[in-house]
Amino acid sequence: QVHVVESGGGLVQPGGSLRLSCVASGSIWRINEMGWYRQAPGKPRALVAAITSGGGTNNADSVKGRFTISRDNAKNTVYLQMNSLKPEDTAVYYCNAKIVQTRWATQELDSWGQGTQVTISS
Repeated sequence: QVHVVESGGGLVQPGGSLRLSCVASGSIWRINEMGWYRQAPGKPRALVAAITSGGGTNNADSVKGRFTISRDNAKNTVYLQMNSLKPEDTAVYYCNAKIVQTRWATQELDSWGQGTQVTISS
């Protein structure tokens, strides 16, 4: 069994910053890609940023230059530093981890957290 838990959401004024954290725990041998997705009301869930176990990153165009994704492989943790926040960044942010549970596993377990609300408003 695997658990993925996000933290760090909240209410921030435009131009402010927030740092989201996500930790995966349980039956884990290795985590391949970890990422952050967000879903605003009435919109589909969309990728914000992702990072491979080797540190390669992929950011959505809307957050480039403002958000930075990083991870600590030893702690099975991924972070999202969000700066220069805008009202359109308001959404529920979800953590995703692609987990390999054993060295003999032939596929990844696609695991999601419960989400954390980020609201940007004055």
